Amino acid sequence: MDLTAHWVGIVAIALFVAAYSLVITEEFTHLRKSKPVMLAAGIIWALVAYQYAGSEHPDAAAEAVHGYVTEFAQLFLFLLAAMTYVNAMSERNVFLALRHWLSQRSYSYQTMFWITGVLSFFLSPVIDNLTTALVMCAVVMAIGQGNPRFIGIACVNIVVAANAGGAFSPFGDITTLMVWQRGIIGFGTFFALFVPSVINFVVPATIMSLAVPEGQPEKPGSDESFAMKRGARRIMLLFVCTIATAVSFHNFLHLPPFLGMMTGLAGLKFFGYYLRRTFGSTTFDRKLYGEIGDTSPFDSFREVSRVEWDTLLFFFGVIMCVGGLGFIGYLDQTSAYLYGELGPTIANVLVGVLSALVDNIPVMVAVLEMNPTMSVQQWLLVTLTAGVGGSLLSIGSAAGIALMGQARGHYTFFTHLRWTPAIALGYGLSIWAHMIINRSLDAVAIG
Repeated sequence: MDLTAHWVGIVAIALFVAAYSLVITEEFTHLRKSKPVMLAAGIIWALVAYQYAGSEHPDAAAEAVHGYVTEFAQLFLFLLAAMTYVNAMSERNVFLALRHWLSQRSYSYQTMFWITGVLSFFLSPVIDNLTTALVMCAVVMAIGQGNPRFIGIACVNIVVAANAGGAFSPFGDITTLMVWQRGIIGFGTFFALFVPSVINFVVPATIMSLAVPEGQPEKPGSDESFAMKRGARRIMLLFVCTIATAVSFHNFLHLPPFLGMMTGLAGLKFFGYYLRRTFGSTTFDRKLYGEIGDTSPFDSFREVSRVEWDTLLFFFGVIMCVGGLGFIGYLDQTSAYLYGELGPTIANVLVGVLSALVDNIPVMVAVLEMNPTMSVQQWLLVTLTAGVGGSLLSIGSAAGIALMGQARGHYTFFTHLRWTPAIALGYGLSIWAHMIINRSLDAVAIG
């Protein structure tokens, strides 16, 4: 049933636009982004189901909803495990210790600019671009106290580096995770985007580095409270093993990756049990691990409760909203125009530009629902553009939006906009590099 010209379709589009307008203005309204999209999703599907109730297929809408819920559940459980591990490492002072170690070094602002950028690029593929940006922003804020110029330009660099690093890993961004879990691109294939991602980061970083102020930041005093707590290194090892388990489940056992992540989460909970049982133990060998003792018992369920629930529920709302619009028929029309008339290359480049304005998550969900027949090269291209296109504007990615709040007054929309031409140059060159380096993948069609 094509409802694109029906009042149900028109109302659904209006609801989605209104909901996403509230998401974009979250910084000013302070209304959590999950609320409007969840409400819009419920109303859109209620209208669709109402229209189908008197048709020959009254259960069609319910069957479609079940499919989208399954898709969300896999994403939800994967992210739940990953976020819990990140929270556990944060509670064990892993990121605080990294921040303090960097701030203790006698490096210049120029060197710190490159160190924080490179660390953002290589941490993002493992702990995702948003968490990476928040951690490195804390480092920059500590280092650049009293130098707002350095903080502003370093934050721009962190956003670009985190988004670029997240583009070549299934774990680096929600968009890459969705593509991987759909089985469209294999785990190892993502690394074909490594060189284009490096170019996307290095080109604007080189230009921006010319404006980094000279001098050296003040060195803070030493404080034992910045040391990692007991079990921190073992939790990091467990996290690496969990990622390996997820990849192995998917590649060798043909099981969904979330099952491997949840298995690894069970490992964290067992280790958390051990930490609780040995809390206050005097037999702990500090020399072996170089970690301080606990000030409070470790609680794995506390780290689950600290997961970013607003973000997870936002993903639910977006998937269900876009799924509803696809069920109505809008995505088929959009796909026919973008990938049929304009061609996949132009369409995928435009996806990146649109990601800067709307955010890459709903854009990638829409592309996945369209499911156009494209080569592996083109699927990698849309993964790249959706991931790094958000760097063009500060509102284009979760990393940019988060840093505008964390570094309020230092990193703003206009601070980022000043460097958009340099970022756009890196965006264009990364696409060109991908089309040259990975042209052999153009022969393999998927869809």
